[in-house]
Amino acid sequence: MTATFSPHRRRKIVVTVATAAVVISIPACSERAPVTDPRPGTLVIVTTGDADVLFPPLVTNTTARQVTELVYDYLAEVGTELHTTSDKAFQPRLAESWKWSSDSMSIAFRIHPEAKWHDGRPVRADDVRFTFNLYNDSALASPMRSDLTNIDSVSVLDSITAVFWFRKRSPLQFFAASSQIQILPKHIFERVRSDSLRNAAASIKPIGSGRYRFVRWNVRQTIELAADSGNYRGTPKIGRLIWRITPSATTATTMLLAGEADLYDTMRPDNVREAARKQNVYVISQPGADFVFMELNFKDPLNGKRAHRLFASRDLRRALAMSVDRSALVRNVFDTFARPAIGPTVRAFPSTDTTLVQLNYAPDQARKILDSLGWRTNKSTGIRERSGKPLRFRLLVPGSSENRKHMAVLIQAQLKQAGIVVDLDQMDWTAFSERLAAHHFDAALASWNVGTNPAAAIRIWTTKQAVEEGGLNYSSYSSPRFDAYVDSATSQMDSTVSRQFYTKAYQTAIDDAPAIWLYEPRTVLGLNKRVHIGPVRADAWWFSLADWSVR
Repeated sequence: MTATFSPHRRRKIVVTVATAAVVISIPACSERAPVTDPRPGTLVIVTTGDADVLFPPLVTNTTARQVTELVYDYLAEVGTELHTTSDKAFQPRLAESWKWSSDSMSIAFRIHPEAKWHDGRPVRADDVRFTFNLYNDSALASPMRSDLTNIDSVSVLDSITAVFWFRKRSPLQFFAASSQIQILPKHIFERVRSDSLRNAAASIKPIGSGRYRFVRWNVRQTIELAADSGNYRGTPKIGRLIWRITPSATTATTMLLAGEADLYDTMRPDNVREAARKQNVYVISQPGADFVFMELNFKDPLNGKRAHRLFASRDLRRALAMSVDRSALVRNVFDTFARPAIGPTVRAFPSTDTTLVQLNYAPDQARKILDSLGWRTNKSTGIRERSGKPLRFRLLVPGSSENRKHMAVLIQAQLKQAGIVVDLDQMDWTAFSERLAAHHFDAALASWNVGTNPAAAIRIWTTKQAVEEGGLNYSSYSSPRFDAYVDSATSQMDSTVSRQFYTKAYQTAIDDAPAIWLYEPRTVLGLNKRVHIGPVRADAWWFSLADWSVR
């Protein structure tokens, strides 16, 4: 597949898939001349994972989210406290103001009149309407669609006022409208078929309205952004941002400590101890919004119409979970920089009940369950077998994550004690992501950043996300009870009642064990002392990066 966006007056997108070619012409548009950024300074961010795409509707990984959230704008953004049920906690972004209707069934957002796309065109309300419709296009199959279902439509009141209309009142109305879609330029994408956009997504060069503009992306090497000096929200204090991508966490740490990079956001305990001996580095640690889990595939990876020979069994999944000592794993890998996960959520959210009943380490109980399922230990090999076949599966591990590589080896050893054989398949991030998306795995050490609201995380486990094209429920877990609790939790106006339904949904997922909920790491940033930071949000340390500075 090849795709190009030309920066000249007449743009073409050329998409080639197999032997089919689609050529789409986009009308000419005026462009601003390149602006020499008067602000000094470059911030080098080292990371072990490249972006998947830089097209907001299809972004699924953290590096891509970092880049696109600096290039594109939301209408408004959640503040540092992650309160999402009241618009008072939100900060204006592309929308300078908003007004609710008297019945709370619509919100009119007024676009900042000086906002411009990076090619010089003004941002208009019609861009907002176009973006909403594109995110909802089934041919594009954005994973964000499920978070927009309560929005009926978007209309244009005037050139800078877009009105969101809702199907029903919900505590997440404002959040869904303002902070779930990054606004896209209609004049760039309107003549491109959405299925072509999906095919070309990996090659789309971003043109946004954010405080940084896209410069270049050398896949698996670097991503570069430059300050937009004419931006309506002000010129960033740092002139240039560079992500340097290396698959090795050891290399990433070495680069930070040697002064070749200014920031590394996944410091491990040994890195922190080493940084303490360096005069040029300091470390910030705070609760995070990520959790890591061993995802179990309910379907045969070679034939999605068949159930998985092992993990279709709820009892076997539960026995597997009870054979893993998560507390010991976390202590071994993280010391005090992580905690055992408590389900498909994190402790940072007010909706999370930290007294959820876990499937904790219980090897004797797990042994009894496996025996009852017919998986008996072969005395000569120590491996459990049934009908002459061993209890064995393959576990995908991203080679870019030192933490997950270490944990995979420990899980392998723990399950061997239970008579279960785990074969480790370590691979680069791209291959790992592709295998997950294709459901071509037995089990995988996956991670998820829950973002700014619990609904976004918990919905990836719904049946809808399992059956929709582009859905993020890679395990194919499906539970009507879980789905019902999620719907109730996200539709309740009363936060107390909503929390009760969230708790029931979390508990259902824990009991069903579509995954082993492994750990919830803290955000541990290693920074060069020349970097002066601003507020750091639990789910997005880059939240205020445009207001950081470097000496």
